[in-house]
Amino acid sequence: MDVVETRNGPVRGRRVADGDVVAVLGVPYAAPPFGAARFREPQPAERWREVRECTRFGPVAPQSAQLPGAPVWSPGDEDVLTLNVWAPVDASALPVLVWIHGGAYTFGSSAQPDFDGTVLARDGRLVVVTVNYRLGFEGFGHVPSTPGTRRFPDNRGLLDQVAALRWVRDNIGAFGGDPENVTLAGQSAGATSAACLMMMDRAKGLFRRAIAHSAVGPCFSAGLAREITARVAAAAGVPATADALAAASPGALVAASDDVVDAYRHDPASGHLHYDPVIYGPVVDGDVLPVEPLVGPASGAAADVDLLVCRTTQEYWLMDAVDSSAKVTAWDELERFAADFGLPEGLVGGYRELMPDAPVLDVHLSVFGDLLFAEYSSRLAESHARAGGLAYLSHFDRRRTGPDGGEVRAWHCADVPFAFGNHALPDVEFLVGGAPTTADHRLSRDMVAAWATFAATGDPGWQPLDTTGAGPDRDWAPDDARDRRPLPDTRALWRGIGYRPLGT
Repeated sequence: MDVVETRNGPVRGRRVADGDVVAVLGVPYAAPPFGAARFREPQPAERWREVRECTRFGPVAPQSAQLPGAPVWSPGDEDVLTLNVWAPVDASALPVLVWIHGGAYTFGSSAQPDFDGTVLARDGRLVVVTVNYRLGFEGFGHVPSTPGTRRFPDNRGLLDQVAALRWVRDNIGAFGGDPENVTLAGQSAGATSAACLMMMDRAKGLFRRAIAHSAVGPCFSAGLAREITARVAAAAGVPATADALAAASPGALVAASDDVVDAYRHDPASGHLHYDPVIYGPVVDGDVLPVEPLVGPASGAAADVDLLVCRTTQEYWLMDAVDSSAKVTAWDELERFAADFGLPEGLVGGYRELMPDAPVLDVHLSVFGDLLFAEYSSRLAESHARAGGLAYLSHFDRRRTGPDGGEVRAWHCADVPFAFGNHALPDVEFLVGGAPTTADHRLSRDMVAAWATFAATGDPGWQPLDTTGAGPDRDWAPDDARDRRPLPDTRALWRGIGYRPLGT
């Protein structure tokens, strides 16, 4: 399988894992989304005749540097709509797992070390695909339409993901994958992307299962998307029109977006966007994305898709550790935070009762993590089950004492290296809190096996939620840490609190 014939032309990858797995990297699934194709739906990739050497990742989408050591986008890097495939050398009709990376819809790529598909392909007997897609304004910024001009769709990043799934449908059989048994997986922005694709007509029939780790919500309203565009255009020094935005370079819109984020960070009066200003995301536009993912299951829109959901127990501690969010260190600041997000009076008090000895910052991080990730993810699984879909729920709670004596948190992103089998890589030591233990290795093997069996059969190894949304919540933790201090159960505090698109 050194040379694989795709519909666009032959590709050649390289052997990894002592020759047991072939990695084919940087394969175009759509044309570069620039020039006449900018702000439009993804266009077909050009064909080629000679064997294309695919031994390196493709360039990342336009973004500013966010992660230490991560690939950097440079002007001129245009072939950004590529994907990567890992397949056992003897693969034949194996289940396929397609991974959508996170990064606040603004940064990141499929080239991150923890997304390497070698272990999942070799030990899980899967064909693994990881995908780059448009980010920031290029992928999720609203481009205004005027009478007589061509309409530019919202959610272009989601449309890129659909195009990648179509490539998988048409080509994955040549790599030994089964196009009829595709699982779409993602974490954070990637998890919500997967949930959105479950709601989208354009993605129907392209996957049969979904894995969502730490889905973040809710999505954006059309009104908020228009407001963000006006601010970004002003920061770029151009009118908020399609022509003017198209004339601005991708780098200029990246820089303008960073300026808008910085302005929100320094303005306590800017409402919910002050605390962790993520200014791009899926837009409930009634077209590409017809409904918010928590609303869609009520109509049975995705009941034929099996769903596996996971969240971490200390999600937001990562954002505090990397200084991406505003510090909330006084009780009146926390009450204002709750009001800015439209949370009811009494919620903060409920957390204080459950965490009587915790400092204000810890209470804030617990509330914010539940609001954005844990509660939203849990409801995603429960609403899917109530609508008649098969849904499984789990949480990642690996906590321990670190090498410096501090607490290793079960924070955002810490679960991903374990599920990919990449938890021992030096690049992820910060995420996982140091070198893994023997118990950590066992935990990773269990998580790899759960993903693999779910992708193959729809059963990760525990019981699904019932039709009321109740059922087991699988605990992912090392088997030497069962005596860890339990965290407060805050779910009852969220009863009756609804989600609606941001900006409504």
